[in-house]
Amino acid sequence: MDFELPSDDDERRLAVRAWLAEHPEPSGTDLARAGYVAPHWPAPWGLDADPIHQLIIDDELRRAHVKRPANMIGIGWAGPTILHAGSEAQKERYLFPLLAADEIWCQLFSEPNAGSDLANLGTRAVKDGDEWIINGQKIWTSLAQFSKFGILIARTNPDVPKHKGVSYFICPMDTPGIEIRPIIEMTGGHTFNEVFFTDVRLPADSLVGDENEGWSLAKVTLGNERVSLSGGGALWGNGPNAYDLLDLVKATGGCDDVHLRQDLAALFIEAEILRLIRLRTVSAAIRGEAPGPEASIRKVLADEHGMKIMELAKNLRGANGMLEAGADGDVGVKVDENMMRTGEVKWADPWMWHFGFLFSQALTIGGGTGDVQRNIISERVLGLPHDIDVEVGKTWAEAQRDTVRA
Repeated sequence: MDFELPSDDDERRLAVRAWLAEHPEPSGTDLARAGYVAPHWPAPWGLDADPIHQLIIDDELRRAHVKRPANMIGIGWAGPTILHAGSEAQKERYLFPLLAADEIWCQLFSEPNAGSDLANLGTRAVKDGDEWIINGQKIWTSLAQFSKFGILIARTNPDVPKHKGVSYFICPMDTPGIEIRPIIEMTGGHTFNEVFFTDVRLPADSLVGDENEGWSLAKVTLGNERVSLSGGGALWGNGPNAYDLLDLVKATGGCDDVHLRQDLAALFIEAEILRLIRLRTVSAAIRGEAPGPEASIRKVLADEHGMKIMELAKNLRGANGMLEAGADGDVGVKVDENMMRTGEVKWADPWMWHFGFLFSQALTIGGGTGDVQRNIISERVLGLPHDIDVEVGKTWAEAQRDTVRA
């Protein structure tokens, strides 16, 4: 791929600039209806944009200091799965509000006994006339307390191998019988939750795709999750990235410490490698290909890279890095105000780096642990043998056969 973007007089740039001139402060709905939230999605939700067109739109929105709506799980994970397998009625109902971030989404996948081994889930969905009755528990559900809807996988047939008999649902989070309990992190924040389902009734049309075929859709979601969690900022697509840290160092006079300079150079090299891998992933998505093992490769690298960014930010502040804020009332790195106003330098407040340092410890666990991602890479890229989960009462050959079928 040629990564050089077209010149300023490219007609695609001019079209975005003309639209921005008419919408100088666009709302989330404006951006969604224009196709600028997810340009690679098909019309009417996107623009069927090829890789270069998408990068042009990103570039123009960044130049205009226009931010897309924030709805990571909805736009990054739920939306692509609904596009892939949802009914026309589901697409019409959910996609535009999701893109505009008018309705926030969460993901109801992990369970206390089904984290890395997600197919071992125990939450049940039982058909009762025109409804499904859901009972069970989910854990590590990000943003559940703010969400309008959740994407839910539950077991609908317990009498088949574990990768079969799973169905995929859209679950309104205000449905009676749903209880959300906060999980307080060492950051002091509350991102994650436990979610309990007690006789929760969902209508028949909440099912996405076919009954008992939800595992294949869960894999679509998880593939997009790995892409989303390894994109943008260092904290699962949020917060500062390596380039932000490097800009901050340059804006404050550089770094004289030889060892820290080497660390900064290594960080820049890693960031460039991840940027190029992400472009490959974006290109594949725009061609209509489901996320492949490269998503796992990038997530493994991005998680460990994010931890390095936050640790280096702390080290660069010296003794002040041990504090939430700087010593002697110092609330931030001293940066030229004009550079802050124009967006040339961001994240001068040391609190963000302190928070990021604490939160980054979770990066290699959420969204599929680093060990799970390495298993995927070893099997799908290197061609190594699959793990065999031998269930009680099965011969090794029977377990191998069921694993291959799954």
